Amino acid sequence: MNSKILSNAYPFWNRLSEKEKNEIIKECVEVTYEKGMNVYRSEMECRGAILLLSGVLRIYIISEEGREVTLFRIHKGENCVLSASCLLESIQFDILIEATEKAEAIVIPTHILHPIMEHNPYVGLYMYKQATERFSDVMWTMQQILFMSADKRVAIFLWDEIAHQKQLTLKITHEEIAKNIGSAREVVTKVLKYFSKEGVVSLGRGKVEILEKEKLRKYL
Repeated sequence: MNSKILSNAYPFWNRLSEKEKNEIIKECVEVTYEKGMNVYRSEMECRGAILLLSGVLRIYIISEEGREVTLFRIHKGENCVLSASCLLESIQFDILIEATEKAEAIVIPTHILHPIMEHNPYVGLYMYKQATERFSDVMWTMQQILFMSADKRVAIFLWDEIAHQKQLTLKITHEEIAKNIGSAREVVTKVLKYFSKEGVVSLGRGKVEILEKEKLRKYL
């Protein structure tokens, strides 16, 4: 394991002893998640902290009606500490994590993190800081669902996606967009058809192409 990857990803790295660094390097695991793979469920064994090297992970919940609501997503270079929620005693949150595309990651197992957190306050502070920052993302998502119109939510999602992917043609289905914004597929289809009629997007099988960024911006 290249320690440079870990030192760049975790601000607490230089606060670790050489023994702690060596333990993490020795025990961390490189994993591959195939598209659609269930990475974590709350009832599963606590995984550990996930550092994403490539791909995208979707963190979501399921309502009582069975509807999936995406809370936030993890991209390349970001990490997820909620997959180690068993270490965060004051934070209990039932979530699911799914790979929305093939992903490579490094996992620091809980059996390594736990004793280090117990003796090194910098690690514990980092874990809780990351968790609280993600809850800010959750609150933003809830605000969108509760207070924003469907067309604005779809527009925000498309805008964020073209910024992240750095291209105007998105390979994504109406169902996937619906999952990501916490809406129904039928609603997303209706909005996209309206955007298409207005010349904002062009729709194809499994893809959405942005034709006019400035027109899309008006819906944000």
